[in-house]
Amino acid sequence: MNFLLIFGGLILLILGGNWLLKSAVALSLKLEIPKIIIGMTVVSLATSAPELIVSINAALNNSSDLALGNVIGSNVANLGFVLGVTLLFGKIEVQHGFYKVDWPIMILASSLLFFFLKSGKVITQIEGIILFTFLVLFLIYLLKFQKKAVIDEMPEDDELLPSIKIFTYLVVGGLGLWGGSELLIKGATNLALDFGVTERVIAVTVVSIGTSIPELAASLIAIIKKEKAISLGNLVGSNIFNILAVLGITSIITPIPVVDERLLSNDIFWMLGISFLILPLVFIPKGLRLNWKDGIILLTCYGFFIYQTL
Repeated sequence: MNFLLIFGGLILLILGGNWLLKSAVALSLKLEIPKIIIGMTVVSLATSAPELIVSINAALNNSSDLALGNVIGSNVANLGFVLGVTLLFGKIEVQHGFYKVDWPIMILASSLLFFFLKSGKVITQIEGIILFTFLVLFLIYLLKFQKKAVIDEMPEDDELLPSIKIFTYLVVGGLGLWGGSELLIKGATNLALDFGVTERVIAVTVVSIGTSIPELAASLIAIIKKEKAISLGNLVGSNIFNILAVLGITSIITPIPVVDERLLSNDIFWMLGISFLILPLVFIPKGLRLNWKDGIILLTCYGFFIYQTL
């Protein structure tokens, strides 16, 4: 039964990722907004929905380690596993906005989370409001100041769609990703519980990989269809959303305390480390690109993270 849930979840995620990408590309064309901004907003919000749902449910059920571990583990999985696998299918040309805006914001959000957790071993409601306010300011900046910076490959399969079709693809794609993640998480978590591992281990491995499958589906479909700006923007945006939106909204509803100390002594340092690692990989050996060699490095790091966690 659990394997059926996992298989059904994967099918829904693949279909949902395709529909969501179709709506994102059409929306960027209609509004004349750079695709990387669509990737970091619309697509990132939809693919971060599973993390939000899991974290809120976990926090309300007094499973704060599941809420925190899910986000921290998902951020490590997005850059180590998802980006690593995506790069095996093709290189990504990185835009200047990545190191001027996107990467610094991701590092700032990650550092803010680290500071909040280290200072009191809990994310309070006030700190949740700060995180969410930071997200709103970031989105305002993206839409106001980066709208004119259109750099687009304009692949041949781009097509303008009527607004009703864009909305339909967006809703159906988002629901597909959400439903698929729910099935996958339920099946995978049940399997993990059968092995008697802790809540934190389940969160940073099984659940985080499960909630990162939407990012993987959306990114693979994006890079196969040559929408590479959406692929990278989606991953960076998802990490920003996971911290500022998922933990921000969850902690506004109810404070999130740290129970398992290894979240602070181990997992969050992996999240910070792999986030920092992306910048030198972008510039070395050739500037502003990521290729299959970088993918192998990221996958090796993620493999070691999983190994030492288990």
